[in-house]
Amino acid sequence: MGLRDFLQYLMETLKGWHSLHKYAVVFIFLTAVSKGSACEAPSSPECFRRKADESVYMCEWSMNTTESDVTFDLNFNKTKIRNIKQTWSQVNEEQLIQYRPVHIWVEARTGNSSCTSPYRSVVLRDTVKYAAPRNISMSWLKNNLSLGWSAEEKHPALAEIQFQRNDDPSESWEKRITNTTSYNFKYYATVENLLKDSAYKVQIRHQSTHARNPLWSGWSDVTVPAELEQKPEVTMATILLNGTRKVTLTWKPMPHAAAASGVNYSLTDTQSSHGCYCQKNRYPIITPENTHTTYVSFSAVNISVIAKNAAGYSPRAIVQVPAELAADLKICDKTLLNETLKMTTCLELYKLQDGDSMPKNVITLTGRKKKKAKHMRRNIKDYVRYLYFEHRCHGGKPQTVKMCIFYEKEGVPLREPQDFISFSETHTSVNLSWKAIPLVDQQGFLTHYGLCSVKISSHNVLKECVNISASLMKYRLENLAPGVKYNISLVGVTRVGKGPEATVTINTLPEKPVNVWWSLGLLFLFFLMTTMCTCIFKRIKSKILPPVPTPVIPDFIPYQPESQELLERKEEVHELTLHQLHPEGKSIPEDAEETDVLTGEWDNGTVEDVENKRGDSRMSGGSSDQSLDPGSTDEALRSSREGEMTDLEQVDNEIAMLIYRNGLVFDVKTGSP
Repeated sequence: MGLRDFLQYLMETLKGWHSLHKYAVVFIFLTAVSKGSACEAPSSPECFRRKADESVYMCEWSMNTTESDVTFDLNFNKTKIRNIKQTWSQVNEEQLIQYRPVHIWVEARTGNSSCTSPYRSVVLRDTVKYAAPRNISMSWLKNNLSLGWSAEEKHPALAEIQFQRNDDPSESWEKRITNTTSYNFKYYATVENLLKDSAYKVQIRHQSTHARNPLWSGWSDVTVPAELEQKPEVTMATILLNGTRKVTLTWKPMPHAAAASGVNYSLTDTQSSHGCYCQKNRYPIITPENTHTTYVSFSAVNISVIAKNAAGYSPRAIVQVPAELAADLKICDKTLLNETLKMTTCLELYKLQDGDSMPKNVITLTGRKKKKAKHMRRNIKDYVRYLYFEHRCHGGKPQTVKMCIFYEKEGVPLREPQDFISFSETHTSVNLSWKAIPLVDQQGFLTHYGLCSVKISSHNVLKECVNISASLMKYRLENLAPGVKYNISLVGVTRVGKGPEATVTINTLPEKPVNVWWSLGLLFLFFLMTTMCTCIFKRIKSKILPPVPTPVIPDFIPYQPESQELLERKEEVHELTLHQLHPEGKSIPEDAEETDVLTGEWDNGTVEDVENKRGDSRMSGGSSDQSLDPGSTDEALRSSREGEMTDLEQVDNEIAMLIYRNGLVFDVKTGSP
């Protein structure tokens, strides 16, 4: 009789016994049999449903064996499921008794030997065992770890969580049991008072809170990395190519604790997100590396780098690649806005906000999205300055073929130049400065500024205007009148017309009056200096150029009698001395060297005697027998005067012939008359 037949016989024999007693006897028997058998008995099976509303039961057991030809028979009271090759089996609820206790055991057979597991008595309908937690997510909130996994049922579950530090395997496991919350088909549990800058090994299992006989699920093991608190430190290197730019990004690795379960980096850019991309630079890109090379066009691009680990994301690191603008941006003469775009063509228009060339409110038109392109054209507004880029894909890389300033429609500026001020006023000029009109208020391409000045005090109002380059922010206004009040205005001009005026009032400085005291002081100083210089010059001249001696020539004043009576009066001459001047260097006879001197006392002499003596002295060298009479006195005096005057003139002439050379006087007279 075999074991199976013996068990059937035993069960028939024990029909009158209570069912529990009956199965106890069978269990004792089977245990005794298993001890004497050649195989090791499998574990007692667990039979359950994964969810309360399922109709299929799962039975699981385990067996420590290395044999490959082991088969199992699963027993539910009298129901037997034979020849099971694995350590689990699924059974439909129609085959089982669900609402009352059922004895379950497993019989293992290998070769010629067999062994039986301990039996288990359960009410199958009350037993629910969830699957091990799946799709586990984790995140840090300060020092609290939030865990989430897929929910098995709508109602919350009971979770058991145990953990230890990842870098310290010798540390004991710490256990927490907590009720989960259920939201959007996920269970959530929070483990408090951990360290967010440390990595942890975590194990999770859960069970139903509604089943009468819930079983713990299997454990799920996860590694929780530290929080990514810092954004990646990214550096950029750009190389200009033919219409494109090669951009190489490099960033530092994340901290070791944050990279415990691995780190990936996600890269996106604004061009690709707007649909303007070529085959080689399509984003997003996920990479575990710490460097990335891409190609971008000449328009402005924002490239973002985010580090991601199992616990979450790092802050976003944004690398701004500014637009590579041409030096002389001009207004677009022709665009492709109204043409059908090719698949490899992309247009970008974005607003210029006060000189900021980074993309804001980008309007992207591509040949890949023709319907969307028609809709995007409607978003182009009048009076708004756009930066227009035309890109094409060349060799899988974006290439910029055109850039210019675009206005759908132009108008006059809405505002005046900002902060218009004057400073450094002089008699005839003033410095002016201002800030540009905001781009949003220009409403057109600013061609120039108009600067006008008007004399406020003038009866004849004459407005003088000049045009100033639109790129200038300072100007010096000249040729103003001194001491005059001016009203100066500045206006921005587009191709459509002028905008509002910015005005400022100035007063030029008056002319400085001449200071009388300064003038007198300067005049006095001038004369003083002149006098001093003259004295110094004369002193120097007297030392270097001694003065030429001047001969003493007494003045001779002829006596003119007032009347004949005076002539007839007798003269009383006490002493008369006559000197004859002889020019220097002239030979003189020895008898003439002595001067005739007539001295004497004429007490009772007559006029005739005196006249005779004068005549003798005047006539020396002439005829001695000439007689003198009283009537010739006048003539004699006249002749004497004329002779003396002739001698004086001759001396003057001789002195005029002298030349002063080296402080010596030389006679350069050629001869005597």
